[in-house]
Amino acid sequence: MACEHPPATLSCHILQPQGNTGKRIVTQLLSKGFNVRAGVRDVDSAKNNFPNNDAKIQIVKADVTEGAAKLSEAIGNAEAVICATGFRPSLDFLAPWKVDNFGTVNLVDACRSIGVNRFILISSILVNGAAIGQLLNPAYIVLNVFGLTLVAKLQAEQYIRKSGINFTIVRPGGLRNDPPSGNIVMEAEDTLFEGSISRDQVAEVAVEALLYPEASYKVVEIVTRENAPKKSFQELFASVK
Repeated sequence: MACEHPPATLSCHILQPQGNTGKRIVTQLLSKGFNVRAGVRDVDSAKNNFPNNDAKIQIVKADVTEGAAKLSEAIGNAEAVICATGFRPSLDFLAPWKVDNFGTVNLVDACRSIGVNRFILISSILVNGAAIGQLLNPAYIVLNVFGLTLVAKLQAEQYIRKSGINFTIVRPGGLRNDPPSGNIVMEAEDTLFEGSISRDQVAEVAVEALLYPEASYKVVEIVTRENAPKKSFQELFASVK
């Protein structure tokens, strides 16, 4: 049975809520009635990006590169965690590993240490491109230019899957900042090799994954297509085995 409305006490910790996708996830969480702990590196600057009169959102300092112990404090009493982190391109070619790999591992370890058993990760299609014949896919090549980003994400995914935590790994196609267009296509892992999706729809999938048991212990890949039939989120998650 689906949980149409979360209990008033249900809280979620979101990492990188100031990012283009993270901000949309916060909006979705608040609209669904969640209490939100927004984990950011700079609390003061983050306060300008979120409503300061909403009692349901709390901004806390959190840096995935600083280890599990500090992250445990930031997560607090949250019952679920959504990880929307992503490194910023720079001359530091280890940045993807510090954030997308080791940072995610730190976050998983923090969840395990305080008993948080629901984890949503925003990843990417083609993370397993090398194993599924997509080495020459232009998107795979471009996304790996900065320090083998997709390889770092894949190793983080593997750690999550072995952790015992109830996870949903969301692998979107190319991210668009424009409003949603087309209907969501959701497939099993290593199935979609191209396509794009609005960040708004990615955020929606991430939050809806918290509400439907059909999303548990799954890797889902998502894009949108104009000619795709419209399905409920319960149907979408249930269709992925």
